[in-house]
Amino acid sequence: MGPETPKRMTVLLLVLFLTCGLLTWLLNLTASRSPWFCPADGQDPPAAAEGDVVSGRTASSEKPILLVWWWPMGIRFDSADCLTHFGIDGCVITDDRSRFGAADAILFFHKSIARDLSNLPTALPRPPFQKWIWYNVESPTNTAKKAGLDSLFNLTLTYRRDSDITSRYELSIVRGQSEQFTLPRKDKLVCWILSNSMTGTGTSTRLKYYHELRKHIRVTLYGKAAAGAIPLRDEDYYSTIGSCKFYLAFEKSIHEDYITEKLNGPMVAGTVPVVLGTSRENYEQYVPADSFIHVNDFPDPKALAEHLLELDRNDAEYRRYFAWRRHFKATPHLLVKRHMQPICTACDHIAKDNTFNVVHDLSWGFNGDVEGHHTAKNEF
Repeated sequence: MGPETPKRMTVLLLVLFLTCGLLTWLLNLTASRSPWFCPADGQDPPAAAEGDVVSGRTASSEKPILLVWWWPMGIRFDSADCLTHFGIDGCVITDDRSRFGAADAILFFHKSIARDLSNLPTALPRPPFQKWIWYNVESPTNTAKKAGLDSLFNLTLTYRRDSDITSRYELSIVRGQSEQFTLPRKDKLVCWILSNSMTGTGTSTRLKYYHELRKHIRVTLYGKAAAGAIPLRDEDYYSTIGSCKFYLAFEKSIHEDYITEKLNGPMVAGTVPVVLGTSRENYEQYVPADSFIHVNDFPDPKALAEHLLELDRNDAEYRRYFAWRRHFKATPHLLVKRHMQPICTACDHIAKDNTFNVVHDLSWGFNGDVEGHHTAKNEF
């Protein structure tokens, strides 16, 4: 053997060693690959195991399901209406109870719940991902207490700002150039639409104030709840209110945050609302302080009447109540079916919220912070 032979043997052994190492690495890499990442031709990815459900959706791309257990007052609509009127397209709204096990949330209208809760699906196996929503639009004065609701629901849907889901008529901010506002022609001074005069619902406060006020100023009365009132069709609602300089936005009961469409109507129509309800401070959380008149700003109805008559004579002062329109906008509420906005808001919520929550105490919905059937400040 020549002197070069040991060198050649060393090189060959080195190449052989490196080749074997490379082949071993390639074999290990191939064996470690899962078909989930690189399936063979014609082979489908493996399905998820049956115990791996984390919501009612069969795929992450599907929209969550909101099951409406009862349509409030029998008023129905579908998911497409939420997109049309509110730009909400985050969930599927259904009343198909066969989808109970797949529903991400179920909405229960409080008025429809039986006092013994017998019409609730408490006997059905409730998926751990499913949220139950307690929906109520009435004030505590007009909400019947039903035992057994505590710790049954995951979310609350009411008019209150401390609810998990809040639904109410609020002003929206106008950015840039606002629309030109033209004050509607006025041929009436003070108007009121009375739809409920049942004293058991808390209306005695506003009725007492109205009867005293009309002694000092003319009030044109509409609705079906008072003798001699002028009937009013829904299609004439905004134009009628707009023809009045002032509108009595009197709530039937007095509770924090209980400010209803009675305020929104005149603000949409171009009329100054005269409010009776919760405190002025509470109203100012929702609308500008100079956009309304509160009965509590005056010692009695006579003083309020004198102020309204003074504004009727002073056009510049009257128009100051519409300065808010340069920066904010009121949205008409009669353009959509009743209860549509709250349910669409719930749809939007469940599409975004993935947190755990249980409502342990609902007592505030029945008897919290009741001021009774009295005006918030004065007796007269």
